[in-house]
Amino acid sequence: MGLSLNIDMSSTAFIEPLPVIEFVNQLLNRVVSSRPLSDADCVKIKKALRGVKVEVTHRGNMRRKFRISGLTSQATRELTVPVDDRGTMKPMVEFFYETYGFVIRHTQWPCFQVANRPNYLLPMEVCKIVEGQRYSKRLNERQITALLKVTCQRPQEREADIIRTVRHNAYSQDPYAKEFDIKISDKLAQVEARILPAPWLKYHDSGRIKDCLPEVGCWNMMNKKMVNGGTVNNWFCINFSRYVQDTVARDFCSELAHMCHVSGMHFNPEPVIPATTGRPDQVERVLKARYHEVMTKIQPRAKDIDLLIFILPDNNGSLYGDLKRICETDLGLVSQCCLTKHVFKKSKQYLANVGLKINVKVGGRNTVLIDAISRCIPLVSDLPTIIFGADVTHPHPGEDSSPSIAAVVASQDWPEITKYAGLVCAQAHRQELIQDLFKSWQDPDRGTVTGGMIKELLISFRRATGQKPKRIIFYRDGVSEGQFYQVLLYELDAIRKACESLEPNYQPTVTFVVVQKRHHTRLFANNHADRNAVDRSGNILPGTVVDSKICHPTEFDFYLCSHAGIQGTSRPAHYHVLWDENKFTADQLQSLTNNLCYTYARCTRSVSIVPPAYYAHLAAFRARFYMEPETSDSGSMASGAAGSRGGDSSGRSTRAPGTSGTVRPLPALKENVKRVMFYC
Repeated sequence: MGLSLNIDMSSTAFIEPLPVIEFVNQLLNRVVSSRPLSDADCVKIKKALRGVKVEVTHRGNMRRKFRISGLTSQATRELTVPVDDRGTMKPMVEFFYETYGFVIRHTQWPCFQVANRPNYLLPMEVCKIVEGQRYSKRLNERQITALLKVTCQRPQEREADIIRTVRHNAYSQDPYAKEFDIKISDKLAQVEARILPAPWLKYHDSGRIKDCLPEVGCWNMMNKKMVNGGTVNNWFCINFSRYVQDTVARDFCSELAHMCHVSGMHFNPEPVIPATTGRPDQVERVLKARYHEVMTKIQPRAKDIDLLIFILPDNNGSLYGDLKRICETDLGLVSQCCLTKHVFKKSKQYLANVGLKINVKVGGRNTVLIDAISRCIPLVSDLPTIIFGADVTHPHPGEDSSPSIAAVVASQDWPEITKYAGLVCAQAHRQELIQDLFKSWQDPDRGTVTGGMIKELLISFRRATGQKPKRIIFYRDGVSEGQFYQVLLYELDAIRKACESLEPNYQPTVTFVVVQKRHHTRLFANNHADRNAVDRSGNILPGTVVDSKICHPTEFDFYLCSHAGIQGTSRPAHYHVLWDENKFTADQLQSLTNNLCYTYARCTRSVSIVPPAYYAHLAAFRARFYMEPETSDSGSMASGAAGSRGGDSSGRSTRAPGTSGTVRPLPALKENVKRVMFYC
């Protein structure tokens, strides 16, 4: 196709140019008086405004601008400022009144510290946020919803906007373009695409419907039973929502247990103890008290607790993160959290979706590909094959000390490829290379010891299937184009060393694929009016694959839209094969990737990226909850099934190349939690 110009519409959040006092009122969700701010309030303000530019309003038209670096530890009334070269100091409140005629009212509040000027202090009430600053920090759920509402565009609208932008920019009139006789078409590039068929899915033979062919990327659980239903004998519920009465909680749990039973699970309808209520500010005490009460009751029969159900307030702050950390790293329990709004509605679709999550958390499988059972997936079914997913999540902008968290998941049930065990580790801040794929260290008794996530997951695969993998397919998420070969060289080498450490000359063939979602390529149907060419949202059909013209001229890459759009314009995933010893043809790898997208455990829809990469993303975000309970994300998100450490098998913390400091390790998962997909 030659040179091309990529144009897309982007949206982001900006900080509203408010007086700082008004901003603080909105941030703290109350009208703040002149009384002292609490330490928690000060931390919130500092986190929100650090790095933000403000202009001063107390000097008339002389509106100088400053960048905020922090807050003073003292209140304004306790601060003094130099007034002459001899070092004479004067109280700040007095100085502002005498010099500018400005009366500082919030004298018990701290002042802003200014970047690069350590002795320059500004009272908050003389500052206004400068207009036009992009807000790069984490948005809360309410803000995300508002942003999506404003920016969400149907494909036809987005396409029309892009074309209007091209025409408005009038590239053909640009003097530099004219100089080189460059002409830019105002029409979108035409590319050839294929629609890959959806795979047949297998359900249990006891259901009325035993197999299913999804339509436009969707299906449901009506008249179907999970292909392998898990068992929940001992369970109980703790309600942390003050709006939910005990009777409501009991009815909800009864409905959920019934739905799980109908879907094919072996679910005891009666909890070990009746639903109990706890205060959110006493989560650890309440949870451990109930746990010991239940264990005392069931222990004589040598039974364990299979599941804990929590009912949470809709806005629960750090409660979710605290519960997951205590359950998974302290008590060794899998749990399911349900929000108050869903408890009151009790919709059958919601209960069915929760049932899918519970089933895989207790070791079951929801569905499998019929092609996998009949062993007819090329380059997967003929030899034992393990499929990995890997991702690294970094702290949000403005969080300078938090570690990055790497997660790796791997399939454990060849030939079905449905269950995934997972591992996580903390590593140096913003380090993209996964440090813990392979580790070796000196043990005083055993000498050189090897470990790491790849080795542990390979061992776990062999224990689960009785076979060692002959092929490895590695889907790596979150890598930018500039890092492709750095990541490939480092991580492929780690995979090789991990295999070699298990057995001399053990070198399974490896296919290394990078999965990208953060790009600006959008695909539009030629004819939006043709009902057969688009899904219900007007987007291209699930299974649409493009591997020519807009792809790399010599390398192996393709765009795949594996999901049906719900709102807005679908974003196809970009798969780039960096290494392929298994010699996949384009058709084989595209078909495998598309079919795997129908095996995601948490819903009855095909998903936008291949599930192992999706699970790794969930695992990494779950692990961040262990360190920062208030982390919020859409899957936001888990650590995994064959071990969770911040380093090697002995629990050491990781160290990034070229750094001298160590990273605080993640708390270790309990052994019984590691064996299941608890991060779902």
